[in-house]
Amino acid sequence: MKRHLAAYFGTLIVMVGLDLLWLGIIAKPIYQQGIGHLMTDKPNMSAAVLFYALFGIGLVVFAVLPAGPAPGWGKTMGMAALFGFFAYATYDLTNLATLKQWPMGLSVMDVAWGTCVSAAAAAGGKALMDGAAPL
Repeated sequence: MKRHLAAYFGTLIVMVGLDLLWLGIIAKPIYQQGIGHLMTDKPNMSAAVLFYALFGIGLVVFAVLPAGPAPGWGKTMGMAALFGFFAYATYDLTNLATLKQWPMGLSVMDVAWGTCVSAAAAAGGKALMDGAAPL
């Protein structure tokens, strides 16, 4: 159980930290230019917390834990990248299919981000899990 919690919190720390940097600073102007008319001034924190909690569980269940103990880094990061790709592609392709003037370039960038941040977050989870002493 200690290793599972370590995997989860390691994943969350990296995911939330990188996403705050990405959404709050790096890509913010791009999102504002492409979908600024849809963006809120004050994010719904309950929805954000729920997203990160669920996405973190998904990464741990489908990428971190199945890879097992070291040296399963390639499998962890590969499965996490696929998980992120499919999750973010689902969101972005649904938006392209249902929303007027949703920018294609934004979707491509967002799916690439989801793929990369998922792999990085799972690496953080695996690192903490591998460092946790088994019970």
